[in-house]
Amino acid sequence: MIRRSLFVFALALPLAAFAASSRWSERDFPPRPVVALPFSPSAAGAELTTVVGTPQAYTIQKGDTLWDVARHLGLGINAVQHAFPGLDMWIPTEGITVEFPTSWVLPKSDRRGIVINIPEMRLYYFPDAGSAPPTVITYAVGLGREDWQTPTGKFHVTEKTVNPSWVIPAGIREERIRDKRRFENMIPGGDPSNPLGRYRMRLSLPLYGIHGTNIPWGVGMQVSHGCVRLYPEDIEALFPVVPLGTPGEFVYQPVKLGARDGEIFLEAHHDVYGTRFDYWNETRTLVEEQGWSDLVDWGLVAAALDRKSGMPTPVSHGQALLEWRRPPVQAAEAPKARLRTARRQARAADAHPRRIAKD
Repeated sequence: MIRRSLFVFALALPLAAFAASSRWSERDFPPRPVVALPFSPSAAGAELTTVVGTPQAYTIQKGDTLWDVARHLGLGINAVQHAFPGLDMWIPTEGITVEFPTSWVLPKSDRRGIVINIPEMRLYYFPDAGSAPPTVITYAVGLGREDWQTPTGKFHVTEKTVNPSWVIPAGIREERIRDKRRFENMIPGGDPSNPLGRYRMRLSLPLYGIHGTNIPWGVGMQVSHGCVRLYPEDIEALFPVVPLGTPGEFVYQPVKLGARDGEIFLEAHHDVYGTRFDYWNETRTLVEEQGWSDLVDWGLVAAALDRKSGMPTPVSHGQALLEWRRPPVQAAEAPKARLRTARRQARAADAHPRRIAKD
């Protein structure tokens, strides 16, 4: 607990120092328009689309930090750090143009309501609008610390509040007294120190909610007591479009598999809660479930799992899905000969010394 408090304090110092020299201010982050991205999960060939969004190019200017640029593009700081580990977070090279990872493989789910993928630290909202094609709205989030982990599980939205007061749970109040000598039982809505921000959606999971934040730099980080924090401009956009009773689910998917324009994409994230996630076997299961074992390049798969860039990475033999057609339901299980081939490929890939990299 002490080490976590020291980490947050140590991080806050450089953030405060660079805020003074940054060219950005809160006025530069107005509410975003709601962007509904189309996808086609039941199509075949080039029409099959479960990767949404497109990378956005941005030229680094004097006074930029990657924290500012990430927020400007709707990314959590985790997405930028993992995609570009060589870039200085505080003083990135002025004048360079970078394509930021504003595209995503959709998580595996029933695609109803809200889906929050914990390792990715990202929220997906699937409106129940009966649209054709269906659409998704997505935002970066901050989640629970290692000692206050955000749980997996299903929920529904039970309450929506503007300017919510924060009635501090007993366990958090004890921590605040011990670490900060703060003795409040409640922080009123609108108070700058209220961590709920201006909007909150309470969930059926006791004590958990989706809300804004008074520390925007924490989006894309594990800094909360388990709740879901959005940038203030993002929760302001999301709040009015999510009805009461909306279903949702917290999932833990460090690996996602999708397709677009005839290609297969793999997106790998770090195992943020140290679950000893089995990257290779879980990926192999995803591939076999889709019937794509003969269409992927297992060397590209291994490289993507090794890097864990958090970006959709092509792993197929070119546009391998152009001639592929989804097998009928009764034939969804691959024949034994095909399974033997897939397993031989997997065993060969397993021989690579760096292919099963666990966090």
